Amino acid sequence: MTTTTVIAAVIDRDGRILVTQRVKGTHLAGYWEFPGGKLEPGESHGECLVREIQEELDVAAEVGSHLHSTTHAYVERTVELHFYRASIMSEPRAVLGQRVRWVTSRELLALRLPPADDELVEVLTLSTSEDSPLIGGA
Repeated sequence: MTTTTVIAAVIDRDGRILVTQRVKGTHLAGYWEFPGGKLEPGESHGECLVREIQEELDVAAEVGSHLHSTTHAYVERTVELHFYRASIMSEPRAVLGQRVRWVTSRELLALRLPPADDELVEVLTLSTSEDSPLIGGA
């Protein structure tokens, strides 16, 4: 089974985190996720995240510090996920027809997210104070 490397952003604005819903016809359609996508050959993690956010949400992004990495084996593929803190320069626009929401870290618990995101969600929901190193600006 091949491994796909995915880079995703935790974008926080005023204590809320940006999530998008996977569109019909994609792996894990209907699940909510952190914006991002597949790493292309020759791309750095930062380049990938800037490109994916521009393609999916039509906004410029600034990539901050690395937050978490994990590997998860689904039945059909293995995903190596790298999460980074990021900020965006304007309001996101759902270019691919996906739903976009700003949620609190606690609201993440009520969303159906991919199993590969479970570790990060646990860290985010345990770190809900304003002085948390995980939530805040890039």
